[in-house]
Amino acid sequence: MRSRGWLWLLACGLLALPACSTTHAPAHTAQFTVSFPAAAHEGPITGRAFVFITTKPTPEPRLQSLGYGGNHPFFAVDVSQLAPGQPAVINAASAGAPLASLRDLPAGDYYVQALMDVYTRFPRADGHVIWAHMDQWEGQQFNISPDNLVSTVQKVHLDPRQGFDVALSTAKVLPPVSVPLDTEWVKHVKIQSPMLTKFWGHPMYLGATVLLPQGYAQHPHTDYPVVYLQGHFSLNPPYGFTTVKHTPTTREQQRRAVDGTETGYEFYQEWSSPTFPKMIVVTFQHPTPYYDDSYAVNSANNGPYGDAILQELIPYVETHFRIIRKPADRMLTGGSTGGWESLALEVQHPDVFGGTWTFFPDPLDFHHFQSVDLYNDTNAFWAPVSTEWHKVPRYMARQPDGQPLTTYQEMSRDEAVLGSHGRSDQQLDAFFAVFGPVGPDGYPVGFWNLQTGAIDRSAVDYARDHGYDITAYLKQNWATVGPQLVNKIHVYVGDMDTYYLNLGVYGLQDFLKTTEHPHYEGTFEYGRPEKPHGWNGGMTHAELLRQIYAAMAH
Repeated sequence: MRSRGWLWLLACGLLALPACSTTHAPAHTAQFTVSFPAAAHEGPITGRAFVFITTKPTPEPRLQSLGYGGNHPFFAVDVSQLAPGQPAVINAASAGAPLASLRDLPAGDYYVQALMDVYTRFPRADGHVIWAHMDQWEGQQFNISPDNLVSTVQKVHLDPRQGFDVALSTAKVLPPVSVPLDTEWVKHVKIQSPMLTKFWGHPMYLGATVLLPQGYAQHPHTDYPVVYLQGHFSLNPPYGFTTVKHTPTTREQQRRAVDGTETGYEFYQEWSSPTFPKMIVVTFQHPTPYYDDSYAVNSANNGPYGDAILQELIPYVETHFRIIRKPADRMLTGGSTGGWESLALEVQHPDVFGGTWTFFPDPLDFHHFQSVDLYNDTNAFWAPVSTEWHKVPRYMARQPDGQPLTTYQEMSRDEAVLGSHGRSDQQLDAFFAVFGPVGPDGYPVGFWNLQTGAIDRSAVDYARDHGYDITAYLKQNWATVGPQLVNKIHVYVGDMDTYYLNLGVYGLQDFLKTTEHPHYEGTFEYGRPEKPHGWNGGMTHAELLRQIYAAMAH
């Protein structure tokens, strides 16, 4: 899972905020016109135009937390071959969240900013030609993506009942990503993938961040076991590793509050100590046009990412760094999206990896796709107890005490505004792109309609039949893969996971209890009481790596 609240909390300096005079459009007509000059982008743009509306000027509206369910209104419209100087119109008919329409905006003074998300044309090898945002090594965060265009922040008075017409010019080009420099401890890899480039008809890249052990340079003839740490796109070192003593970041404080996890500097102190086991830790970068992460599997919409990681990226890393190339010395771990990936890689490739330590994984059993039973429910928005006269909303996020936070309807609306045709680059669309089939138009077929919540059973069956329901995959293939998985599965999740992901873990455990030839139940630990998403088994990162190292064969 990727929480948009975390991704949008970005620091920004103070801006000069010129007042903007607005001209009244005809009565009851409220609109923004978004354009760009040729100096910012020479040719026409196919993409999506956004307007963000906030009550505070800083950080910039595009950077203020939107979160699922929405803290600030934003509106958007697709553009196709929009020429420089030509306006894209955002009005009451345009998609919006959390307000469904611009007409619902209360009259008042606001700060507004426009953004032009520039799409790339992909002539894919499957015969489809689609337009989507090409990641610029920022991890599919369109609000900071290089080459996207933004306007200055303007202060305006908006009253939809009186009408307004605000012109916003996206004249600023967002700058390139600053890739961290290599150090004696941390190295960065980026390679073009022939497999993915062929599929997408456009240069595509894979990357890795490699954390080296103490004494690596001083022992040039020593090879090391490796831990592949799965997770969302990041150029930062594994586990926040840093040699600089610092005040804990907000994220580090959050993690420590959940399970006592150490800071990046404290991890460095352990990692560099003489007694710490010597190993290499590697994280991957594999963003797709649909998400910051491919889920490390082949899929009809994303292409052969699983093959590219196994046959291109891992061999590159293991031949450029001194890694022992044996399954028993090649371990997996990860949390959330990375938790699902770590388990999927292990169960689908047990001859490649020696074990997985999987934390709070995305849905492992589609009977429990968070709080939705994809096989039996008919609608993702409404609980099965709903009636014609009493609809009970279904929630996809909650607090540890059970207090609901966000509904599936709110989340779906949010993503529908962020991108049409599955191009929001957010969680639901990521699931649909990875697990679902390709539609006639070349874009992903969703498990449910983002407007109505109606579940598409054919898309769900496709996902099950292609191995994306991990529990169903193991049931179908236990006779083959079961003997290779004994002692390799270790799963940890809080009993009140924020996104209900503990339910899918229960489903997997229930199946493993029934296995025969061999009978193997795996190792499952549940954070109690009321441990949320992010519960790490009560271990520090250093303690986890010591445990993984102890399980390796030497």
